[in-house]
Parts: sequence; structure tokens; C-alpha cells
Amino acid sequence: MQFQVENSPFTKEQVEYLNRLLPTLTEAQKIWLSGCLSASFGGESAATMEGPVHEASSTAPASVEESAAAVREVTVLFGSQTGNGQGLADELTKKLEEKDYTVTLSSMDDFKPKSIKDAEDLLIIASTHGEGDPPDNALSFYEFLHSKRAPKLPDVRFSVLSLGDSSYEYFCQTGKDFDKRLEELGAERLHPRVDCDVDFEDSAEEWFEGVLTKLNASRGEQGNATASQATVAEAPSSPVYSRKKPFDAEILENLNLNGRGSNKETRHLELDLESSNLVYEPGDSLGIFPQNDPVLVDQLIEAMGWNPEESVQVDKQGELRSVREALLSFFEITRLTKPLLEQAAELTSNEQLKTLLDPERKEDLKEYLEGRDLLDLIQDYKIQASPQEFVTILRKIPPRLYSIASSLKANPDEVHLTIGALRYDAHGRSRSGVCSVQCAERSQPGYTLPVYIQHNPNFKLPENPDTPIIMIGAGTGVAPYRAFLEEREEIGAEGKTWLFFGEQHFRSDFLYQTEWQKWLKEGLLTRMDVAFSRDTEEKVYVQHRMLEKGKELYQWLIEGAVIYVCGDEKHMAHDVQNALLTVLEQEGGLEKEEAEDYLSKMRQEKRYQRDVY
Repeated sequence: MQFQVENSPFTKEQVEYLNRLLPTLTEAQKIWLSGCLSASFGGESAATMEGPVHEASSTAPASVEESAAAVREVTVLFGSQTGNGQGLADELTKKLEEKDYTVTLSSMDDFKPKSIKDAEDLLIIASTHGEGDPPDNALSFYEFLHSKRAPKLPDVRFSVLSLGDSSYEYFCQTGKDFDKRLEELGAERLHPRVDCDVDFEDSAEEWFEGVLTKLNASRGEQGNATASQATVAEAPSSPVYSRKKPFDAEILENLNLNGRGSNKETRHLELDLESSNLVYEPGDSLGIFPQNDPVLVDQLIEAMGWNPEESVQVDKQGELRSVREALLSFFEITRLTKPLLEQAAELTSNEQLKTLLDPERKEDLKEYLEGRDLLDLIQDYKIQASPQEFVTILRKIPPRLYSIASSLKANPDEVHLTIGALRYDAHGRSRSGVCSVQCAERSQPGYTLPVYIQHNPNFKLPENPDTPIIMIGAGTGVAPYRAFLEEREEIGAEGKTWLFFGEQHFRSDFLYQTEWQKWLKEGLLTRMDVAFSRDTEEKVYVQHRMLEKGKELYQWLIEGAVIYVCGDEKHMAHDVQNALLTVLEQEGGLEKEEAEDYLSKMRQEKRYQRDVY
């Protein structure tokens, strides 16, 4: 559309300005401008609108500038350890772009911290890792924001979505810290922070809607109309499987990797993904929605005196299931949390339970929660309630994530897992891992498991296949390295590879021994160091082997090697990091702070990647 002086009430200068501006506007901006002008002049007479041209000439361009400026840019930052946060950030960005917002999406590690002062609308999605710590790819941004170098942010509006697990003491702590700090720096809260538990989908969706409502209101009511005019995506020709819609994968193989006499049971599962259209890369995880132990479910129903066939509502949409099926497949029953006990206290007159929740008994509560389940709670505090009342206070059973142990290139239409069965005794009863023991005892070939792919961009092979890699893992933490080597074999990678592997016994616990030995013989695996802790008088772990090979390890770092760590965070990953720092100090001649800075820089350069739990 081109204006002419002859066919409009504008001056020549105004016509030139409009003809330059209009082609640069998005459809959303044109709609907003049209509604704004209609509202502004709706109450005026035609005679007024046809008033002297020259009186309007000084204000018209300014009004157009203000309208264009009203559409603020949105910055979406995520800090994510397992990929949930990034998945939500991707989903939010898509929703915003469908509504014609200009969006910058970035992990916190890839975002230049100082440029936060230039942000307009800042949306943060942050998970909490371990005991209230930021995830690895949020550390540098978190530290900058909490330092004296952080700028004042009077022109920034923000909102925070926190991801966490209420069974941990410092629930959603990272998100809470970001929310508090941004306010301290003078930023304006666009929408209240929302804290999500492991069943985060509904809470995250509510936050999405709240943020979008505020953003739309900022650019006028026409902002809501934009959503209805967004291009409707074509329906996919085949089902799209995800966490919200898992795929029922058939079990092809289920083997015990441990030998006779082992203290452990580690299962190798091979699942069929044919017709699922699911794709993955080495480093990704497979999510499994497990079922609770039927024996424990029946004990719970008996303890509560319920009819197992009585129907209960299992979600906000009103879906009904029998109470037995609900406890079997929908709700978590093996882990206690403080919020659960607080809600359970409302269902009973038991004063002992209410006293346990007193603030001064924080340590007693923490001790009680450790290793107990729903049956313990019911029996200890004589809780009575109807099935519907009771399931209302339960959270959904969360999926379990397992590092994928295969390459899709090497195993088309399949995914392999390495799962250690968890069994232990606590508080006078035998306990077991929900998903791991289901896979060990109730998952024969031919059965199916509901699964989805959890992409993990924070644990990926280097783009250059000639880059040397160092892989460190103990027990089932070796799973992704099997996938790494299968992938490198398929693509013909020539970079050096070094595996540090630890377990209890050489004879019974050397997981995938024949495969490592084959790859060593062929040269795909350059070197391998093992630590079998129970085979020697003094226990030896992977970090000890790293220190023994410190000189060579440092040389690999100098050559640009990427380090991967997979496994237990509290012990193994912590000890491995200390070993790396020691190698940098002893072999590199660095002071402690210099070594820490070196490792931090490696993390930012994606040369130090961890998949820890």
C-alpha cells in the first residue's frame, strides 16, 4: 500500500514517513495500530477528524513511533540440567512467535551476562539441581547476576518459572534466587513466579498463559486477536510422541549384565521404536512412565479400607479410573515430601503429625521423610480419608530418565538402556526402585513401556569427530559412552578416546566388557582405565585412576579434549571434579583459583560436560 498526497489528508512529509514505516510493520503491529487509532478517534466527529492538516502534522509521526515501540522484544533464558527447562523454553518461544513477538532464546551459558541491561521483557526458566544449586549451564550467569558487577535493571520487566522437586529441602531454590535478585536490581515483575514440582506440565502451562496475558495487555487488547489470526499448523501426518503423549515401546531384549555372585543386578534393555518417529542422539535420555509395585498398591488399599474398584478423578479434565489403577499408574506413592505431609495433616486430627511439621522440628521432619513411603505415613499417623480426598493430595508419578546406551545410526528403530535395579531395606521393610525393579522383574520381552525422548543438549559429542574425548563413569554411568563409541564407529571418527570406568568386581561387574575390548583392539577406543573397588584391600575409584594418569590426562586437556562425567553427583562426580582440579594444579602449575577458572572456562566452552543425578 502506497499513500499519495492527492488521495490522502496528509502533507508530503507525512506521506513519505508513512510509506517508509508501513512496509516495516508486522501484521500484529498493523492490527495494533489500527485498533489504537480507532479507539483514539472513535468518539470524535467526522468534522473533527477532518480538521486542519497542519495542526496534526506535528503529532502524527510521534504517535506512530510510540505505537511501534509498544511491541517490546522478549528474551527467554533457560538453565536446564536434564533438558526439561530447555523443552519448556522452546515451547514458550514457539507460542510467542506464533503471536508475532520478537523473541531471543538462549541458554544462560550462551547469553552475554552484561547484555541483560538491554533486555526489555525477560522470561527465565530455571531448574534447581542437587541441594539448591543452579544447573551447570546456568552457573556463570547466576554468579554474574549475584555479583557486584550486575547492572541495575530499571527498564527490564521479568517473570520466572522454577523447576524443582518438592522432596528436596531447597525446592526450586535457583528460580527463587533469580526472582529475588532481579527485583533487587530494580527490574519490574511482569508476572508472579511459579514453582513447579516434578509434574510440572499444568503449572508451566498456567505460567505461560499468565505471562502471555500480561504481554498482550501491554500491547493493547488487539494482542489477543493476534493469537486467533496466527497461522494454524498443519496436522502431522503421523502421531507425534512426547512426554505428554508417550509411545508404547515393545521390549525386544532384557538381559542381566552382572555375573554370578554380584551384589548388583544391572539390566540391558532393548526397545523397539519402529513406527514411533522418535529420534535421538548420543547423550540424550529416554523417559519411562513406570508403574508402582502392585503389592504395595494392594497394601495401601487394604490399610485404608477402600474398595479397589471405586472410581476416582485423576486429572483436571475429569478422567476417571479405579482407585487401584490410579495408585498403580497415575500417582506417586513411594516418596514423601513436606507439602504432602502438610496436606495429609488436614485430613487427620492426629496431633503428632501436626507437631512434626512445626518449624523447630525441621531436622526431625527431614529424618522422617528419608526412606519412607505412603504406606508408612498411613500406618504411623492413622490417616483415614475417602479415595477421592486422598488422591487429591498426591502428585503425579514422575517419569524416570535413563541415559541412552545406543546410537540410532548403529541400531535403527531401537533404543538401548542400562538400568541398575535398586533394592534396599529401611524402617523394617524391603523397598525397591519403582522403575528399575519394574524393568528387572515385570518387563519381559513382548511387554511394552510408555516412553519418550528427552533431548539433552548439555551432553553431546563434539561437532568435530577428530576432537579427543575423555569419558568418566561408574556403574550405569557408562551407558552414554557405549552410545558415543557406537556413533563414532558409524561416522568413522578418528579422534582419540579414553574411558575411565569403575565398578565393584572385575569378574561379575565389568559392564559391556567384550564391547570395550573389541573397540580397544580395533583402535576406536584409544585407552581404558578401570577401577574395581572391592577387588583390592584399599578401595580404588575412578578419581584415583585419574590422579595416577594425571600427566597424560593434562596433556589431553592441552590438546583440546572434551571431558564427560556421568553418574552419581554427590560422590562420584564431586570426587572426579576435585581430581580434575588437582591435575590442573599439579601438572599445569595452576593455583587453586586458576584451576577453578580453567574448569569453569572449559564448561562454558562445552569441553566439560556432566550428566549427573
